[in-house]
Amino acid sequence: MPVSELWFVVPGDPQQNTGGYRYVRKLAEALADAGLKVHLDGLEGEFPRPDSTAIDAMDRYLKALPEGTAVVLDGLAMGGMPEVLERHRKRLKLMALVHHPLADESGLSAAEQAWLKDAETRALACVCKVFTTSYYTARRLAHYGVPAASVTAALPAVDDEFFALSTAPVPARNPADPVQILCVGHLSRRKAQHQLVLALAEQATDAWFCTLLGSDQRDSMYSAEVKAQVHASGLAGRIRLTGEVSETGLWNAYQQADLFVLPSEYEGYGMVVDEALACGLPVLSSDGGALRETGARSGVQLYPAGDIAALGQALARLLENPDELARLRAGARESRARIRRWRDTAGDFLAGLESEQNADPARFDDHWLRAREPADHRARNPKLTDQLAAWLQVRQYRYQRTRDTVRPLQLVDVGTGRGSNPVYLAPRLPGPQHWALIEPDGSLAGTAAERVQGTGVSVSLRTESLSASNMQDELPADADLVCASALIDLVSDEWLQALVRAVVARNAAVHVVLSYSGRFELSPVHPSDDRLRALVNQHQHGEKGTGAALGPDATRRLRAVLVASGYQVSVAPSPWQLDSGEQDLALLLMTGWAKAATEQQPSAGAEINRWLHARKQQLAAGELRISVEHEDLLAWPPA
Repeated sequence: MPVSELWFVVPGDPQQNTGGYRYVRKLAEALADAGLKVHLDGLEGEFPRPDSTAIDAMDRYLKALPEGTAVVLDGLAMGGMPEVLERHRKRLKLMALVHHPLADESGLSAAEQAWLKDAETRALACVCKVFTTSYYTARRLAHYGVPAASVTAALPAVDDEFFALSTAPVPARNPADPVQILCVGHLSRRKAQHQLVLALAEQATDAWFCTLLGSDQRDSMYSAEVKAQVHASGLAGRIRLTGEVSETGLWNAYQQADLFVLPSEYEGYGMVVDEALACGLPVLSSDGGALRETGARSGVQLYPAGDIAALGQALARLLENPDELARLRAGARESRARIRRWRDTAGDFLAGLESEQNADPARFDDHWLRAREPADHRARNPKLTDQLAAWLQVRQYRYQRTRDTVRPLQLVDVGTGRGSNPVYLAPRLPGPQHWALIEPDGSLAGTAAERVQGTGVSVSLRTESLSASNMQDELPADADLVCASALIDLVSDEWLQALVRAVVARNAAVHVVLSYSGRFELSPVHPSDDRLRALVNQHQHGEKGTGAALGPDATRRLRAVLVASGYQVSVAPSPWQLDSGEQDLALLLMTGWAKAATEQQPSAGAEINRWLHARKQQLAAGELRISVEHEDLLAWPPA
C-alpha cells in the first residue's frame, strides 16, 4: 500500500539551522507539497550516544504510534539505540535517514568509533529502507551490512531564494575592496574552521574579510578554541563569528560574499556548496568525504582535506589574482543551472518509498509466476510447438515399431515452478505423456503436480536442485524431451554445457522457451530507459546460484553448443507485449528492473527511482506499453 503519511523524527529542536536539520525540514515541506501528510518531531536528550532521557523519549514516541505507521528516523537520533528499534521493528515501518555514519565524525577515540559503528550497524538492521543524502554515504553503508537495494540517495537541493540572489547582474569588483570570504557551518572540529583561521593568518595580503557563520553552541569547547585562536592571531578585526542566524541572515551573508570556503574534514554531502553555487559564488572546498563528488564541477576548487598549507596556497592565488577569482565565479554561475530544487529531492524520496525490495523476477515466487503466466502463454511461438509435436509423434511411432509396445512419452520440465510450461504443452503434444517435474521448492512443486495432472497426464516430482555435477544422474534416463521456461538466462555456461551433455546422452529433444534476449522497450520513451536497460543486462550476467549467469547470451550459447553436438536447432522470437490490462505483472517487472539496476550501480539509484516513479504513474494512468524480447529454442538430435 502506498505511503500517504510520514513521521520524521530528529534529535532536539527540528528548527535548528544546520545543514542536516534544514535538509529534513525542506524535504518534509516538499513531500507535503507532493500530497503526503508529514509530521516532524524532535526528541529530548543527548545524541548520538544516547542518555536515558533520549532512550526513554524514543521509546515513548514509537510506542504511541499506531501499528503500521511509516517512520523516518534521522540517523543521529536512531543510530545509538538499536535495542529500542528492535522492540518496535515488527509493529512499525521503520526507515532511516543517514547523513553520514556516526563513526565518521571527527575527534572520536578508537573506542568511541567502535561503539558507534556496532550500534549503528545493529540499528540499521532494524529498518526496512535507508535514505541517504549522497551517493558517497550510500556506498559507505555497505560497511554496515546494508544491502544496496534497500538504499535510496535523495540528494539535497537549494531554496528558490538562493537562486534569486544571483539573478541580478554582477557588478565589477573594485580591486581595492577586500575580498569577502564566507564560511557556513556550526563550529565543530569536523567542520575545521580552525584550519581556515590558520591559513588566513599566513596570507601575505590583508585585502580580505572573513565571516564564520554558524552555531557556536553545539561544541562550546571547540568554539572557545576558535575564538581564542582568532584573537591570538591578531585577526579579530578581520574574522567575524556570527553564531547561528535566521534564514534571512543566511541569504544576506551569501549575497554580500565574494568567495565561499568550506574547510570541513568530512561531509556526508555539503549542502552549503550547492547554496553557494546557486548564488553564483565561487567555492574553495576540501575534498573530505562526499565533497570529492559534490565539488567535482565548475566553480569549485578542491584541495586535500586537512592540508592547511594547500588551503593557504589556494587562498593566496584567489586573493592575490582577481582574474583567478573571476574565472572561478564564471564557473559557479555556469553550475547553478544544474543545482537541484527540493521537489527533485522529494521525487527521489517518494520513488524510494514506493520501491519494493522483494519483487525480483529472478526469484521464482508464487506471486511472480502467477502474474507472468498469461503473458508467457500468449508469447509462446506456435510454430516451434507444432514442430515439437510432429517430432515427438515420429519418435513415439518409431519406438512402437522397434519395440512393438506403446509407452508414454517421457517429458521432463526443469525448474517447473507452478507447472506453467507443461500446462501449456500437454494439450498440444501427442499422448500418452508422463511428465517428470523438477522443482527444488517443495510448495511450488506440489502446486505444479496438481495443475499438470489436471491436464490428463501422469506426473512424477523431483525436488533436487540440478547442478553441473549431478545433471547426468538426476535427469531421467529415458527422457524424450527436456524443456524449461524462463530459466537458462539465469544459469552459468558450465551448467548449460552439463545440461547439453545429459540431453545428448539420452538422444532427447530440447525445448527452452522465454529466455530474455537483452532488449525491452517502453512507450512513451523515458530519458533513463537506455541506462536502465544497460544496467539490467549487466546485472543479468551476475551470480544467480550456478556461477556467472549467461544472461541475454544464453540462447545464442545454447544453440552453439547443441549445433556442435550435431543437433538441428530452430530459434524463434517470443516477445511479451504488456499494456494497462496487466498492471500487476508490469509493476513487478519494472520494480525488478529498478532493483537490479540499482544493485549494479548504486550511484544511479536516485535516477532509477525517478524513472520508476514516472513509469508507475504512466502505468496507473493507462499510458504505458512494455515490450520484452524473448527467444524460444527447439533442438532435436540427428535422425
